[in-house]
Amino acid sequence: MTQLSDIIKDQAYSHYESKLEREVKRGKIPGHVAVIMDGNRRYAQERSEDVRQGHIKGKDKLEEVLDWCVELGVKVLTVYAFSTENFSRKEDEVDFLMDLLEKSLISFANDERIHRNHVKLKAIGDMSMIPDKVADAVAYAESMTSGYTDFNLNMAIAYSGRQEIKDAIKGIARKVKSGELEVDDIDESIISGHMYSPGLPDPDLVLRTSGELRVSNFLLWQLAYSELYFSDVYWPGFRKMDFLRAIRAYQQRSRRFGQ
Repeated sequence: MTQLSDIIKDQAYSHYESKLEREVKRGKIPGHVAVIMDGNRRYAQERSEDVRQGHIKGKDKLEEVLDWCVELGVKVLTVYAFSTENFSRKEDEVDFLMDLLEKSLISFANDERIHRNHVKLKAIGDMSMIPDKVADAVAYAESMTSGYTDFNLNMAIAYSGRQEIKDAIKGIARKVKSGELEVDDIDESIISGHMYSPGLPDPDLVLRTSGELRVSNFLLWQLAYSELYFSDVYWPGFRKMDFLRAIRAYQQRSRRFGQ
């Protein structure tokens, strides 16, 4: 009886997801979605699994979400992969995450889907903080995809929104000091151009999983007018239906940009 109930439930979910996807595709698709991928550890702990399994499943989920973005036409996906604060975790967990990042970056760079869909991969953050092997994997992934323009995957690694703003201010100050830039010429476009990802549009939608209601030092300059959406699902358990609901919520909002 339980098996039959599960089959009926799966069919109902599938039908609802298909209906929701058709509805979403008729609306305006956000050009840039940023995701705070939260809940890997709690997902594993609630299932009495090793925390590492939660991180591995989180990595697999990112691949799924990238596929969904390509299907829907979301041109830019930016994900919070590892913050500067994450370095304060236990040494063995940080070491495992660095190994996982290295393998993930190389895997992405060699994935035929990345090349078929022309996905450009870029890491944003303080690359001086990461191990050489991860920095080498970043360089490899960026070089393998540097010529692509159809889709963009940005991975925030060793990232801090406040540090990004601080580094931008320092860069501008150096140009003012050298006479390359006048103080009165500094405007929003100048500041944006000194961020880690100049030239990319600001996020239309910022999505956070796990039920936490905060932005946690992520894209502080860029999210000034972004729509925020919080899901109570842990990142490894995030379903396509949850992603579609987030985009539908974005479509239902009136974006006035202060006007």
